[in-house]
Amino acid sequence: MYFEVAGITVNPFIPPLVAFLISVFTSTGGVSGAFIILPFQVSVLGFTSPAVSATNQLYNVVAIPSGVYRYIREGRMVWPLTWIVIAGTLPGVLIGAIVRINYLSNPTAFKIFAGFVLLYIGFRILRENLARKKHNTLEAEQKFNEIVKQHKTELGKIKLPRAKVIQFSLKVLEYEFVGERFKVKTIPIFIISSIVGIVGGIYGIGGGAIMAPIYVTFFNLPVYTVAGPALMGTFITSVFGVIIYQLLAPFYPNLAIAPDWKLGILFGIGGFVGMYVGARLQKHLPAKTIKMILAIAILFLGLRYVLNFVWK
Repeated sequence: MYFEVAGITVNPFIPPLVAFLISVFTSTGGVSGAFIILPFQVSVLGFTSPAVSATNQLYNVVAIPSGVYRYIREGRMVWPLTWIVIAGTLPGVLIGAIVRINYLSNPTAFKIFAGFVLLYIGFRILRENLARKKHNTLEAEQKFNEIVKQHKTELGKIKLPRAKVIQFSLKVLEYEFVGERFKVKTIPIFIISSIVGIVGGIYGIGGGAIMAPIYVTFFNLPVYTVAGPALMGTFITSVFGVIIYQLLAPFYPNLAIAPDWKLGILFGIGGFVGMYVGARLQKHLPAKTIKMILAIAILFLGLRYVLNFVWK
């Protein structure tokens, strides 16, 4: 099947299959999988124009709702985290899109940028996962794991814990999960989200792939409560990103900017199924396992891009 915007010919079953396999794994950590699908499009499929970023965000738009639905249904969606991310990242997405089009349209420059972004994400997750410091985040995750085991043993008779917001203002957010309270300042999250929005707009990942590990590493929030908000934030910013790229396209007639709708939807279909499965499986996986596998995958991809740039 030929995809005109991407300028590539691909078997139509490959995009949804790849997206399904990736998203089942990544959605457990609150990441859509776009950060892996993008290098797959660039390095494997040969889709290297700026339109690949818009196509990647289109994948997010189609794929994420199923995972978000599952996290909402299970009561692990901390909505204030979502609103803060959206408020911070939306302006950044516009800036990121402009930077991507005007300064990173060259595939070589884009790959080295993507490589460092991936390395940053991977090292943050890895450092947190290897730390042996005991804190209430680890205790909450361990408590949740025990409750899930009892839930399975008792055939669903024991209710799974739900996140409960205690207070939310322009200064602070506090919520409770499995008897543990988590309190974070609103402004720092907003500022970081704004920076992430720019990076996400350039890279075409919506920002969730960066915000999820930041929630876990910088703010010590349990991975079971950040996955839903991170995915929802990625969804909203990706919708905005796709619109921006589509509106900017007429101003750059000699450059492919708008998304390849056929390719993005095919990836999205596979991701839609995969994210639902991943969100459903998340509660059965130890937090340490989720973080470690995710860190290894991201570091591998980041090193590949950087080393290819250095030794080209």
